[in-house]
Amino acid sequence: MERIKGLIGPVGKYNLHTHPVYCDGKDTPAEMAKAAYDRGFQLLGFSGHGFAPHDLDVCMTKEKEEQYRSDVLALKEEYAGRLDIRLGKEQDFYADDSTAETGMEPPADFPYDYLIGSVHYVKKDGVYMSVDDTAEIMERAVEEHFRGSVRDYVECYFETESQVLIKTKADIVGHFDLVCKFNDTGRYFDESAPWYRDCAIAAIDRIAAAPSTRRSGIADFLGDGGKPVFEINLGAMAKGYRSIPYPSAPLLARIQELGCPIVLSSDCHDARKLDYKMDEFEPLQ
Repeated sequence: MERIKGLIGPVGKYNLHTHPVYCDGKDTPAEMAKAAYDRGFQLLGFSGHGFAPHDLDVCMTKEKEEQYRSDVLALKEEYAGRLDIRLGKEQDFYADDSTAETGMEPPADFPYDYLIGSVHYVKKDGVYMSVDDTAEIMERAVEEHFRGSVRDYVECYFETESQVLIKTKADIVGHFDLVCKFNDTGRYFDESAPWYRDCAIAAIDRIAAAPSTRRSGIADFLGDGGKPVFEINLGAMAKGYRSIPYPSAPLLARIQELGCPIVLSSDCHDARKLDYKMDEFEPLQ
């Protein structure tokens, strides 16, 4: 059992990072809610991928997003008093590239309880390149847009990641070091190298210094502000890509050193893995 300083609990009784069929998940919101209820969950948050024009294979269309909201809000009423359901969304950094300088300002009638802000792409030469699709896509991006330099590619990712809260105005930072998805064996770069640690920790420090607020729909769980919330994300482990979670231990140590709260997530795309390996963690009191 790994004891985690700053971890918001109760472990194994909640998950805020989940994806139903309306984006790239396998199950309906109703099927996921039933799985959570059957496993004794106290809180289930849905976080479908918000619309992003460069990410149409994965994100919700605007029409599907409307149905997604309707379904989740109906489940919220259905399970009232038995399972606390929250309506969230995972917002990609480049969901709206026109707001690069000012950030995405949600409208007054914003219907979501919370946002997860994530970087799934790097952008170079006007081209969006996925960091978590396939290793082959990553390799091609490095060769075609970074002169074959994996270091330049990784540094571009972390420079983007460092701005994720400023850009998305999110409540939670999603899978901080996603750029390591295909690097479990150190195939592409050394995660213990000083240059890697330096650029990753610089991004953490910049995120931690960003203004942080909590939407009223999630403040009762995450707290009412202060330091940004990061997640321990088990998604790459659940899919067989990684043997360790995001973020890696040295980066998590820096997050904890800065006093940032942490939530545990399986980044669930399959209801069978809704609480994947969550029983291996507990808060450090």
